[in-house]
Amino acid sequence: MAEVPAGAMPRKGRGKAILTGTAFVIALAILLSLGTWQVQRLYWKEQLLADMAARRIAAPAPLADIEAMATRGEDIEYRPVTVSGTFANNRERHFFATWHGRTGYHVYTPLQLADGRFLFVNRGFVPFEAKEPEMRKQGQLTGGQTVVGLARARLAEKPSSIVPDNDLSKNIFYWKDLDAMASSTGIPADRLVPFFVDAGDASNPKGLPIGAVTQFDLPNNHLQYAVTWYGLAAALVGVGLFAVLRRKAA
Repeated sequence: MAEVPAGAMPRKGRGKAILTGTAFVIALAILLSLGTWQVQRLYWKEQLLADMAARRIAAPAPLADIEAMATRGEDIEYRPVTVSGTFANNRERHFFATWHGRTGYHVYTPLQLADGRFLFVNRGFVPFEAKEPEMRKQGQLTGGQTVVGLARARLAEKPSSIVPDNDLSKNIFYWKDLDAMASSTGIPADRLVPFFVDAGDASNPKGLPIGAVTQFDLPNNHLQYAVTWYGLAAALVGVGLFAVLRRKAA
């Protein structure tokens, strides 16, 4: 049998220890970075929720003010707004939704403004069986109307690949594609206000649509995630210390 050169095993052991130590440091750095990132996200989400709460109780601004903010690239989401016009009820679009456990639709109706432009207003929820306007004729408001609600930004793209494509032929939208809503009703892009408005809780005849359906329950689990990542980092340090002490005792 060939004789093992002196010092070969120690060098091999040192190499393994270096690789193990490097992997340990990299893993620890990743876990700490993920924990810190979640803490930063926590502060961001808490500020966002605070901003939302403050906006909801602010006095409604004229539509022109919200448009000016949007033009400047400012965040218009959930800002109270008031706007007047006439509903184009024959052009309403239906967004699949649930409300208090019931399946149905949010009714998005273009509001024609005095200057001839159109603003899509989410008038609220109707149950599945009341999708067609003929089933809720009294709720089809005519003549001049004033809507007080919340500005909602448009979506740049479908939020997820698991969200179904919008079915324009059946007038069922699974994501709020403003351009598709407008084009499917014959509203040209140059006559479209580039955001939505969610109507407030003003009552409608026979109670339909049900207004004030805006959702505010943004998930905020970042503290839990941060504790998880930092906990894993602490566990890794514990395992590393145990391995070092065991090796020294051997």
